[in-house]
Amino acid sequence: MNTIRKDWTEIKTNDSWAIFKIMSEFVEGYERMSKIGPCVSVFGSARTKPDNKYYQMAAEVGEKLAKAGYGVITGGGPGIMEAGNFGAQKGEGKSVGLNIDLPFEQNHNPYIDPEHNLEFDYFFVRKVIFVKYSQGFVVLPGGFGTLDEMFEALTLIQTKKINKRPVVLIGKSYWTGLFKWVEEVMLHEEHNISELDLNLYSIVDTADEAVKYVEDFYRNHELSPNF
Repeated sequence: MNTIRKDWTEIKTNDSWAIFKIMSEFVEGYERMSKIGPCVSVFGSARTKPDNKYYQMAAEVGEKLAKAGYGVITGGGPGIMEAGNFGAQKGEGKSVGLNIDLPFEQNHNPYIDPEHNLEFDYFFVRKVIFVKYSQGFVVLPGGFGTLDEMFEALTLIQTKKINKRPVVLIGKSYWTGLFKWVEEVMLHEEHNISELDLNLYSIVDTADEAVKYVEDFYRNHELSPNF
C-alpha cells in the first residue's frame, strides 16, 4: 500500500493548469451564446444518414423552429445534428453548433453559421452551454450521448436547478419502450421518481407536434436564460 501511495504522489499532472483552459471555454461560450437570442437544442445520433426518416424530421424541426423565431443549437456534428442545422439555415434562422473534439465521427457540419460555430474540449463545459442557452430540448433517436443529454436536462428540470423547459421526444416506436420501463419499473416498482415527473416530457411522432409542443409551452411561460 505504501508503494502504491508513493507512486501516486509522484505522478506529475497538469490538473491545475487545465482549470484555465476550462475557464476559457466557459468564458467564450457565455460571451458568444449570450448574443444569439432564444434557441432550442436538437439532440440525436451523429450516425443517422440523410435518407433516414429521423434525419428528415430533424431538418423539418430545425426549419419550423427557425421560422417560429428560435435559433437552433446542435452538437455541431453529422447525422441528426447536421439535419437540425440544415433546417435552421433553410428556415433563415440562427444555426448554432457546439462541437466537441472526439477521436471518431465528429467533424463540424457545413450548415452551422460561421459566427455561431463553437469548439469544446470538455463535454461538461459543452453541456452547461447547451442547458444554459436552450429554451427547450427536441430529442430524436440517438445513442449514449443523446440519452446523456436528455436525462441531464430532465434531471435539472426535475430538481429545479433550471427553469422548466419543454422536453419533447420524436419517435414513439423508438422511445416508448424506454419510457414504459421508466413508468413501470422506476416509478411504480421502485418508487425512484414521482408521478409528476412523467409530465416533464412528451413523446410525439412528427415535427409539427414537436414544434407545437414548444410553442404551446411559451404561450404560458417567459423566455429567459436558465441560470
